[in-house]
Amino acid sequence: MKKLITILISCSLTLAASAIAQQDEKQQKPKKEKAQSEKSHPANEAKPAPKPQSVPGQHAETKAPGQEKGVPKPQSSESSSKPHAMTKAPGKEPGNAKAGTEQVERRKKEGRAPNEPATASQQTSSAAAPQANRLNAQAKKPDPQQVQQIKSQHANFRAQPKPQQIPAVTYNQNYRIQGSDRWQGTQYEVFRSYHPEWHDQGWYRTHYNRVELIGGGYYYWNNGYWYPAWGYSPSEQYYAYDGPIYVGQHAEPPDKVIADVQGVLQQMGYYKGEVDGLLGPLTREALAAYQADNGLTTTAAIDEPTLDSLGMS
Repeated sequence: MKKLITILISCSLTLAASAIAQQDEKQQKPKKEKAQSEKSHPANEAKPAPKPQSVPGQHAETKAPGQEKGVPKPQSSESSSKPHAMTKAPGKEPGNAKAGTEQVERRKKEGRAPNEPATASQQTSSAAAPQANRLNAQAKKPDPQQVQQIKSQHANFRAQPKPQQIPAVTYNQNYRIQGSDRWQGTQYEVFRSYHPEWHDQGWYRTHYNRVELIGGGYYYWNNGYWYPAWGYSPSEQYYAYDGPIYVGQHAEPPDKVIADVQGVLQQMGYYKGEVDGLLGPLTREALAAYQADNGLTTTAAIDEPTLDSLGMS
């Protein structure tokens, strides 16, 4: 009996020792696995970032080659001081690029290399082109009904001399109309060839059929133009303008035609002065502006093309 009890106690102790040994082995196993994991994956190694999910309606950000995510690429001093060029869609060049292309094309037309500077004449012509386009864009034409109305109002118009407001020009046998040598066309021949002449009454009467006192001075008519009759009457030779005045083949008095032109240019906003029938500085400035806007030769005078353009010929 004692033997049996001893055997049972011995078996119990053996089983207990075996259970304790298995429990210790289970507790040591996680520690060994943790140690092995730490050896294969150091603590300071960065874990790979999770892949970002695309969001509908948003474009994925494009990184430059070699640039790591989350780390901005260092900029040089030049790139940091200058703004980055914006990428434009095809056909939509930036303003500077477009201007540069136009400059290159202009240099090609002028026969210059891309980096060759323009000459003074080329710079003048380049500046004149936009100006010409701007003026042509402002071209105006008078209303025919207003023209007829103004002409009827001036049917009996007579100009009066105004030497205090508009000083008279003086006789100079060497005088030539400035710039007329560059006016091309037969319509401007009388301006190119004009020079004042001094003659007495007898000479004028024998050479011209019509000589009249108009606005303080004598004028003679010849083939559609009125000219100052210098010397016809030295006491009555007030002229605001020394040169031909075109009136057409009807030979209307020059002061009436000047008044008609002043009235029409006043209606169109070119002339700001008084309708006085005298071809003074303000009237000539208005004529020059109208001629420039309508692509006419800028004579600052009443010539055939200008009178035709105004509908008064």
